[in-house]
Amino acid sequence: MTGPASRLVCAGCGSSPDFDDPYPFRCPRAGEGDVDHVLVRALDPTVLSFPSDGGVGTEPFARYRSLLHSYHRAISGGMADEDFLALVESLDVAVAAVDGHGFMATPFKRSEHLSRTLSFEGGGGVWVKDETGNVAGSHKGRHLMGVLLHLEVADRLGLTGPLPRPDLAIASCGNAALAAAVVAAAGGRRLRVFVPVDADATIVGRLGDLGADVIVCPRPPGVAGDPTYVRLRQEIDAGALPFTCQGNENGLAIEGGETIAYEIVSDLRASGHGLDHLVVQVGGGALASSCMQAFAEAVHMGAVARPPRVHTVQTLGAHPLERAHRRVKGLLSGPTTEPDIERALHQAATHRSAYMWPWESEPKSIATGILDDETYDWLAVVGGMLRSGGQPAVVSEARLVEAHGLGQDAGFHVDATGSSGLAGLLDLRAEGVVRPEDRVAVLFTGTDRR
Repeated sequence: MTGPASRLVCAGCGSSPDFDDPYPFRCPRAGEGDVDHVLVRALDPTVLSFPSDGGVGTEPFARYRSLLHSYHRAISGGMADEDFLALVESLDVAVAAVDGHGFMATPFKRSEHLSRTLSFEGGGGVWVKDETGNVAGSHKGRHLMGVLLHLEVADRLGLTGPLPRPDLAIASCGNAALAAAVVAAAGGRRLRVFVPVDADATIVGRLGDLGADVIVCPRPPGVAGDPTYVRLRQEIDAGALPFTCQGNENGLAIEGGETIAYEIVSDLRASGHGLDHLVVQVGGGALASSCMQAFAEAVHMGAVARPPRVHTVQTLGAHPLERAHRRVKGLLSGPTTEPDIERALHQAATHRSAYMWPWESEPKSIATGILDDETYDWLAVVGGMLRSGGQPAVVSEARLVEAHGLGQDAGFHVDATGSSGLAGLLDLRAEGVVRPEDRVAVLFTGTDRR
């Protein structure tokens, strides 16, 4: 327990890291048995309320600080609220010095063009959370800023050893690597980035400019699994810290991503509206997991009456999450209660290899950012869909191309990965899962760098 409001617990086995562990990123029993060991940050809603702006404007890590594990660790260690705010401000200034601006609340607005194109009626329609103008051009920096805050708190509380600090490491094909390099540079930290052979040359060049050590990882013939992730695991085993968006390697990466959905909740509260659906693209699963957890917390704190139905989107080129969801749902029959869902999730969590394993063939798609061989945060995402009534969508390349064009026609400078949630919405709308009168949100998560 890290104080009255926040704790870390493994969703697979129930273990928690030591209170004074400066790097509580993985379950202390990770690797034991066929268990999905993933640390989850759990808040106590009985002692927390959903934040207003608190007089700190729209910088998300200041506004939503009371919902961050790093904040409660800081306060438990003797830091004052103003000390934590000063830390956030100093890091945000450093990010701005590297990338041109710091973190900000991003727009969440109804798209008249998309609502009209998809034949929505009335006051519902398609609402877009536009992350394309955020730090490093995507949402990924949010995840990593949350991790950096924890590292800085651990340093200031004297929990870490003397210099030099351990290197940071990440496996990524694009946006996550670039965001990691920006945030690591702002924190004065060394970073190693493992990228595939077809990584975007412009991004690779920018990574070098930011001081990252870039290692290209070919895919061995006949070997399943992402080669960049294999190298990441080797680096972590050798002592590097996981500065990554894969929640199974760093559970604290999730809460930084939650600020996206916290901002949506704040906007919904201000407008007095609810949200019927949220459609989220999935690669490793951290974005969907973050949104699901944030909405669940907002409901428990009374900020919204109910969560939206959360649907996920993967490609025909690789859809390990859809496969896992189908298998877990197969454990249920007829109307289900929360205990039924919990039992099914426990069965899956303790028999991981029967539900999640690497995609058998090399994934291919124009939406390169969601081509993870595994969905690393799969269990939380499957649980979120089962509880909210959402479902996985598997979209064709034609749909991805169509959605990318629609997003750009609507005025968003979004890439094919960033608009892939809209591709899922096109299918869900055609199937009647999303109705004409519904209010539905999509996340545009990456800028088009062409």
